[in-house]
Amino acid sequence: MGMLNQVADGVWVRQSDWVWSNSVAVRGEDGLILIDPGIDGAELDQLADAVDQLGIPVVAGFSTHPHWDHLLWHPRFGDVPRYATPAAAHVAGEARERAQAMAAESASGIPLEPIGLVTPVPEDGGPVPGEIIEHQAHAVGHAAILLADRGVLLAGDMLSDVLIPLFDFRQDDQVGANETALDRLDAAAGHVDVVVPGHGAVAEGPQVAARLAADHAYIDALRRGEEPADARLGPHADWLSGPHRSNLEQARGR
Repeated sequence: MGMLNQVADGVWVRQSDWVWSNSVAVRGEDGLILIDPGIDGAELDQLADAVDQLGIPVVAGFSTHPHWDHLLWHPRFGDVPRYATPAAAHVAGEARERAQAMAAESASGIPLEPIGLVTPVPEDGGPVPGEIIEHQAHAVGHAAILLADRGVLLAGDMLSDVLIPLFDFRQDDQVGANETALDRLDAAAGHVDVVVPGHGAVAEGPQVAARLAADHAYIDALRRGEEPADARLGPHADWLSGPHRSNLEQARGR
């Protein structure tokens, strides 16, 4: 799993063993932007090795949202600016100690000091290429990145083949927030043939529409107060039953 797989021009993905987490490297005008690098210390080292082999300097980092597994960094990536949406950067700053504690508990050898040190991305995106699409599903200030010129959507923790939509218990009406988010991702997906989720397999071609349809169907069922028929749920994914029940409760209470 140490490899960086090129999924489009100047877009590389490395998948972690930890919940199929995807680290993404994107070539920008001035160098590489590392998006959600992870997860444990050994994997961050392997990612640094793979990035070194690309021979392109890392100029920035970007966190799609302020959950601990998307706020990691390694000294070998360099002391460069690390960005998130302003809302996500604010939450990350407030939740930094909690994120460090969760990282220490959940995976081994992660450098704890750099966790959550993100600043608001400039309005023009700064060194981050493409278009940042912000929404409030799953986390405050959650960002997808549309690289329309390369036909790629980096979806953050949406559009996964392994994870159902996971609601943010800190925010009200996550059903509505997910509907808004999916509408925005629908519009973006018209320009792409590759979707990279935060967790799970990269979607290509017809799989892109299938991922959108699966998330829509799940949210629509919750909107109607019904139990979703979702291939991501079931005995093979017992660990999702708790988060799923929590989603159902939040949907009923909205």
